[in-house]
Amino acid sequence: MRYWLMKSEPSEVSIDDLAGMPNQTVAWYGVRNYQARNFMRDQMRVGDMVFFYHSSCAEPGIAGLAVVDSPAYPDETQFEEGKYFDSKASRENPRWFNVDVRFLKKTPLIGIGELRKQPQLEKMRILQKGNRLSITPVDPSEWDYIMRKFLD
Repeated sequence: MRYWLMKSEPSEVSIDDLAGMPNQTVAWYGVRNYQARNFMRDQMRVGDMVFFYHSSCAEPGIAGLAVVDSPAYPDETQFEEGKYFDSKASRENPRWFNVDVRFLKKTPLIGIGELRKQPQLEKMRILQKGNRLSITPVDPSEWDYIMRKFLD
């Protein structure tokens, strides 16, 4: 099993939105960074655990727990006119993939400022200068620490 932090803007999909969706599941659509895409396509597996992270908002931070609920498959938004359309993508040769993510539980918000205060998390990818990836792996020791410190 692997662990991940997946960022979503609450105005797009919040942890509350996910909790209210049919089957409490959402396709993690719209990722347009190759490294983040590769994480979903090549490394994520059904059952991997996810910190659901609210980003680009007044209080960014971990807002809940989720689980990867499907293998990677082509992101339909690359074929549809709109924000995530990619003219170079085709159904025969898709460029972008997503996984389905299923809600597990809403947590008290663990703000990025609080995460930064923890010496045990100093190497966590979300906290590195210049990191803008929407999906990052979480080391098992970081996952365990956050679970023990904030969520037990």
